[in-house]
Amino acid sequence: MNARPDPARLSDAIADGAVLLDVRNVSLSFGGVKAVSDISFDVLKGEIRAIIGPNGAGKTSMLNVINGFYTAQQGTIVFRGKERRAMKAHEAVGQGIARTFQNVALFKGMSTLDNIMAGRSVMMKRNLFWQMLRHGPALREEIEHRREVEEIIDFLEIEHIRHTPVGKLPYGLQKRVELGRALAMEPTLLLLDEPMAGMNLEEKEDMSRFIVEVNRHRGTTIALIEHDMGVVMDLSDRVVVLDYGKKIADGPPDAVKANKDVIDAYLGVAH
Repeated sequence: MNARPDPARLSDAIADGAVLLDVRNVSLSFGGVKAVSDISFDVLKGEIRAIIGPNGAGKTSMLNVINGFYTAQQGTIVFRGKERRAMKAHEAVGQGIARTFQNVALFKGMSTLDNIMAGRSVMMKRNLFWQMLRHGPALREEIEHRREVEEIIDFLEIEHIRHTPVGKLPYGLQKRVELGRALAMEPTLLLLDEPMAGMNLEEKEDMSRFIVEVNRHRGTTIALIEHDMGVVMDLSDRVVVLDYGKKIADGPPDAVKANKDVIDAYLGVAH
């Protein structure tokens, strides 16, 4: 599948200066260990931006800073034109940032439908008391959100597992349900942490197709971590490469692929 987004669309975004996320000189340490060091890059509105690098490069730590799980000791994050240095994860969701995780983080005893509905909870206006009653305004609100969730279920082609507890699903379908829960939050920026991990070829092709559709037709900007370089080359508008917590390359997929520092990092050449 050749899913590479339209280069003309990216050129327009660059010309318009439509920066959605701007990471500026971010550093994060745990004790004496530097997870990321003085990292800067941006994500343009409407693009698919890949963050790649060998294991331990600091990729997931970077996502955790972006969506508020970690607070960087240095640097700032500018999202939708507003600068911030520290925020909590639920505040990031409220601002329009949703994510999936490297290891599936679902409610295993709950059905596919209920897991995706959980993603809508941040958008519900009625308090917990009304939601428990499921009566009057709360019931009408739940029906409205349920309609949105059913559209996501149809989009992801998981109608047949609507009522199946996710703990009984194969891993590839669990990853699709987790994507559905993130989409239910209607994010402006979707962070995907290794969305293809543990999948076979057919599952990867399906997930790639959904990611492209989310980007092109739902207008969602995506930043993803992925180890499958074929997927990265096919999906991404631009790629930033981390190694040992530092940025070593940034640019279009073909240029990054040919970068000597990137080749050395992936081949394990001594630094």
